[in-house]
Amino acid sequence: MKAVSIRNLDVVFGNNVAQTLKLLDNGQGRQQILEATGDVVGVHDASIDVEQGEICVLMGLSGSGKSSLLRAVNGLNPVSRGTLEVLDGERMVDLGRCDALHLRELRRKRISMVFQKFALMPWLSVVDNVAFGLEMQGIGKSERRKRALEKLDMVGLADWANKLPHELSGGMQQRVGLARAFAMDSDILLMDEPFSALDPLIRAQLQDELIALQRQLNKTILFVSHDLDEALKIGTNIAIMESARIIQHGKPEDIVLNPSNTYVEKFVAHTNPLNVLRGRSLMTGIAALQIDSDRLMLNVHDQSHVHISAGRPVSAQRGGQPLEIRQWQESTCIDEVGENMLIVANPDISMRTAIELRYRSGQPILLSEEDRLVGMLSDKDFYHALLGKHFTQSEAA
Repeated sequence: MKAVSIRNLDVVFGNNVAQTLKLLDNGQGRQQILEATGDVVGVHDASIDVEQGEICVLMGLSGSGKSSLLRAVNGLNPVSRGTLEVLDGERMVDLGRCDALHLRELRRKRISMVFQKFALMPWLSVVDNVAFGLEMQGIGKSERRKRALEKLDMVGLADWANKLPHELSGGMQQRVGLARAFAMDSDILLMDEPFSALDPLIRAQLQDELIALQRQLNKTILFVSHDLDEALKIGTNIAIMESARIIQHGKPEDIVLNPSNTYVEKFVAHTNPLNVLRGRSLMTGIAALQIDSDRLMLNVHDQSHVHISAGRPVSAQRGGQPLEIRQWQESTCIDEVGENMLIVANPDISMRTAIELRYRSGQPILLSEEDRLVGMLSDKDFYHALLGKHFTQSEAA
């Protein structure tokens, strides 16, 4: 079910909105409109749906419109044209037609925000900062303290509850901000570059913690970032913005493999795709494999091969010596994999894991689904993963 639904949304800052919208319809750009009317176009013709429980990452360079779009979702930026609906209980509410009272209730109960600058009140203790929003909801002191302590424990800060914010590190302060948002128990969390001011190691740790917390809480999260590696890591879907427009929206793997234009392609060129790409997208399919009778050659140099029966790999050899066929599971210890093995994995295996298995076993990785061989990851496929879509494009050309 949709938690946020945006259709043909325009957000304009200035005093000549009607004139600016006409200029937009006539194909005028942001700079031309700024010179003509003095207005700033924050978002133009944006359409996107965010499902419940999804992490949707809005990303782009500074000034692309990602924060402007995010802030429209809780009414901080007004809707100039189009519709922006959020789920309120069992019905969708259009923020463009929402009165001030209803908007205030949405902010109190349905939508919470986590800021880049923490926004902690320095005179309040950590636990009181977390409980502040609950106090605004009129919840009693004992109950709001109980909830706040639960959320502090969730983010690993229970022992710091009575400290003041300045006694905490930057990463710890951001955890307090997360705990405060989670304490509100809002359906939708808006996160405006919450980790960008932190050191890289702390940032990576908080990304991991956010993913883990999301598995527990299953919130709907709109997350603004200018870092594609971050977006690929945490996003269920990614919306890339340029000059106030959404220019591509899709799954992380689709963004990496099929950039919609040169702008997106440049972003992808500087990312590490291994955590995103899956074997299914890059494998050589069964139809393209050269199987002689029931024998599939794995490596001509060491004469390693595998025998196939009823669509299943049943035995394998290398240089006349048997290879153990090992079914890979995510729970398997990778240290158990050695050069005497041929690994069979699910097609949804991450390419990072597949590359390590290839390194340890010295053999291609067979991919099987529903107990039938569907493809293979050879060195050529691993090069595709390492070099991304650009390698595939040049090869296809």
